[in-house]
Amino acid sequence: MKSLVTGVSGQLGYDIVKKLKEQGLNDIFAPTSKEFDITNHEQVINYILEKKPDVIFHCAAYTAVDKAEKEEDKAYKVNAIGTKNIVEAAKVVDAKIIYISTDYVFDGTKEGQYEMDDETNPQNIYGKTKLQGEKEALKYLRHFIVRISWVFGINGNNFVKTMLKLAETKTELNVVKDQIGSPTYTVDLAELLIAMAQTEKYGIYHATNENYCSWAEFAEYIFKTNNKNVTVNKVTTEEYLKLTGTTQAYRPKNSKLSKKTLEENFFLLPSWEDAINRYSKELQKQKTLEKKGD
Repeated sequence: MKSLVTGVSGQLGYDIVKKLKEQGLNDIFAPTSKEFDITNHEQVINYILEKKPDVIFHCAAYTAVDKAEKEEDKAYKVNAIGTKNIVEAAKVVDAKIIYISTDYVFDGTKEGQYEMDDETNPQNIYGKTKLQGEKEALKYLRHFIVRISWVFGINGNNFVKTMLKLAETKTELNVVKDQIGSPTYTVDLAELLIAMAQTEKYGIYHATNENYCSWAEFAEYIFKTNNKNVTVNKVTTEEYLKLTGTTQAYRPKNSKLSKKTLEENFFLLPSWEDAINRYSKELQKQKTLEKKGD
């Protein structure tokens, strides 16, 4: 299996490359954004025609949710036009495409879980442009559209790292209690996506670690697992914005994603609690190695 991974400098792209190598699937193309600009149609077509991958893990995206509100053109160019270019090139070489999408394609007002075919209604620019990317992927038969949420991995910034950094100087934090979702570990996700790539079970999937929590509950568990003595004040989104004096793009209150198609065709990922336990050990290991390097 020849694999092309876009967005290799991000959390998920990094772990997909790592897992492919671990599984002995070493025929990998993982260009940087400088080598492979997904918004450049000609460059995308030429690169994919030359490399002829069997599968494209399309992880590259504009993901700065708040910034996107002011940079709509940039977000659209990367998330929609970039995906359109990848899909057109994939058609030429008959490659499978795995398009990574988001819980933000929903408005978060539904009671209960969101199903794969529920009506989408993104409320921020990031979600809207990612949905446009989904629509491009849907134009091609050999597509897997995988919606993910609340991602954390070793390579890059995420909520877990932010909480642990704040724990170095704070003993009390205000964290949102009224946004519910599933934290998702890129190591688990990478394994799943590689398994998916070796099938022809095309369609839309929701892929997150099992169980749900609020951001506040997530923070509490992070501190508990890492032996940090930090009090979490559970506040509403509105209270949080008022307390911090900030504005931000709309976030869905309910990001519970149904994993029905995942369950039917593949396997369920471990619980997010189990994932945090493993991730905390990985972070500790990284810290130790960095100290040795110094």
